[in-house]
Amino acid sequence: MALKDQVTVFRVEDEEGRQQALEVMRAIYREEKGWVGDESRQIPAEDLERRDISWFVVRVKAQPIGVLRVLYDPPIGLYKEYGLEFEMKDINVEEFVAKHRIAEVGRFGVLSEFRKHIFVVAALMRAASTETVARGYTHYITDVFEDDPNSPYDFHTRVMGFERVATHEHGELNCRSRRITMVLDLKASYARLKKRGGWIFRFLTGDWPEKLHRMASDRS
Repeated sequence: MALKDQVTVFRVEDEEGRQQALEVMRAIYREEKGWVGDESRQIPAEDLERRDISWFVVRVKAQPIGVLRVLYDPPIGLYKEYGLEFEMKDINVEEFVAKHRIAEVGRFGVLSEFRKHIFVVAALMRAASTETVARGYTHYITDVFEDDPNSPYDFHTRVMGFERVATHEHGELNCRSRRITMVLDLKASYARLKKRGGWIFRFLTGDWPEKLHRMASDRS
């Protein structure tokens, strides 16, 4: 059986799932990257009860190999504390947040031996974007590290259509690399991928009911 046919994604909803997410975080964020000293603080048990946080784990058979977190309505004030240097000089953060529903994509990681398989990353994005669109959110915001050789920057910009909006030097993780803050308009991304055609659009949205297609397009 091909590797892609063995890939599944689940939403973390219990302690067993949390432990699988922590297994991935330990391998990547603590042991490989050194970005955290205690991975358990990244996924506290109380996250399982929070409606504004979703954790997703991708597995090959029973092995957890990747993780992603979606934080709904993130505290934008925290970004201000980071000292953002905007590349889009005309952006008004308060006005943007007031007009749109924002979700933050973060803690995105895949074990090194599986990073070359784009469908592993795409499987995480499919699960996250399906839930995000279903909940009526319109934009993603995310940070990537400028100097990280495993950064998802290329996938985010080239495939999904994220746009750079700012940079900042500090954040929650223990990394000296400059952060690049990017925003994705989900409807614009949907239209872009649909126009392109190809397997990515079919993979991300092929199982969606018609209602989700309407919500992700200008037909809603």
